[in-house]
Order: sequence, then C-alpha cells, then structure tokens
Amino acid sequence: MSDRPPDQPAAPADPADGLAAVAALRRLADQIEDAAVEQAMRAGWSWPQVAEALGVTRQAVHKKHAQRLIAAGVKLRRR
Repeated sequence: MSDRPPDQPAAPADPADGLAAVAALRRLADQIEDAAVEQAMRAGWSWPQVAEALGVTRQAVHKKHAQRLIAAGVKLRRR
C-alpha cells in the first residue's frame, strides 16, 4: 500500500526519469499552445481573447507568439 494520496501520480524511482518526463511534458504543452494560438489567430481572435483563454496577459502572449506567427504568415489583428 502506498503512502501517497490517491489523486497524486506515482513518481518514477529515479529522479532523472521524473525530471525528464517533466521536461518532455513542457515541450509537448508548448507545442500544443503554439498550435492553438496560431489556430485562434488565424480564426480572427484578438490578443486579449487569446490571453484570457490562456490565463496570461496580452503582453505575455504577444511577446511569446508574435514573432513566430508573423514568420508563419499569420495576419495579426491590431487591437
């Protein structure tokens, strides 16, 4: 029987494995975010709409994604 709460996933025995899993999940989350932000912007969403959906500021989402979206040829909305 485990001492961990039932809603807490088991950590790998080797900390390096656990940390590698965290890094992989972060990369995957970033890829999913990039795709979702691009889809939203191509659909005509504004920066504030995207920021609200992500739970961040408009400035943060713009800083993180604007350059990549411009390079991808996405027409960005002005306020």
